[in-house]
Amino acid sequence: MNMHVELIAWTPHPERTVAAAARLCYSPASAAEIARTMDPEKIEAFVAKLVEMGHQSPLEHVSFTFAIDGVSRALSHQLVRHRIASYSQKSQRYVDEKEFTWIMPPSIKKNAAAKKLFEAQIESIRQCYAQLCAIVPREDARYILPNACETKIVVTMNARSLLHFFRVRCCRRAQWEIRRLAEAMLAEVRTVAPELFRIAGPPCETDKICPEGEMSCGRLQKEEDKKGR
Repeated sequence: MNMHVELIAWTPHPERTVAAAARLCYSPASAAEIARTMDPEKIEAFVAKLVEMGHQSPLEHVSFTFAIDGVSRALSHQLVRHRIASYSQKSQRYVDEKEFTWIMPPSIKKNAAAKKLFEAQIESIRQCYAQLCAIVPREDARYILPNACETKIVVTMNARSLLHFFRVRCCRRAQWEIRRLAEAMLAEVRTVAPELFRIAGPPCETDKICPEGEMSCGRLQKEEDKKGR
């Protein structure tokens, strides 16, 4: 099943809101007055300066809500580790999963032997789940369901939390599925707040550094090697 990510709601005029909140700290005028009177060019420049300086507390005043389908429970378990966020997820207690769809990792999909094993076990679990549902409550039958189960989730994060999320989950060392999710979410928010998220992504892109040490993917070193040739 293909992943689908859609930005379904966001704070109106997010960059104007952030700029007004930040400008208030240095102005005798009210935030409402600042928001009304700041021209677009000043807003863009001010937001760019905030992001570049790392002055991120004003970014907490705007939030973005995503509808996410076609992802695994393995992904959602990682996603909810990002605590400054709100989540609503499809319930396996109330939703019948007898015909559940699943997410297959690319490494398994491209390996014929692995794919055969994976699909055989999925079918076995499907049959077991159906049998359990006939004799125990669904909330107990769900214990047999795999991490591969497709789930749907609504996620809301403020801009500051999103910048952190993109920093750690767009990294090449992030698990493949949540990295795809982060990249899709970043593309979505850039359509409505391009300046807020202009400098967003892994530190190798935003800061030209890698904090992974010996665990680094080597991307920056490869780029340096190319420049030296």
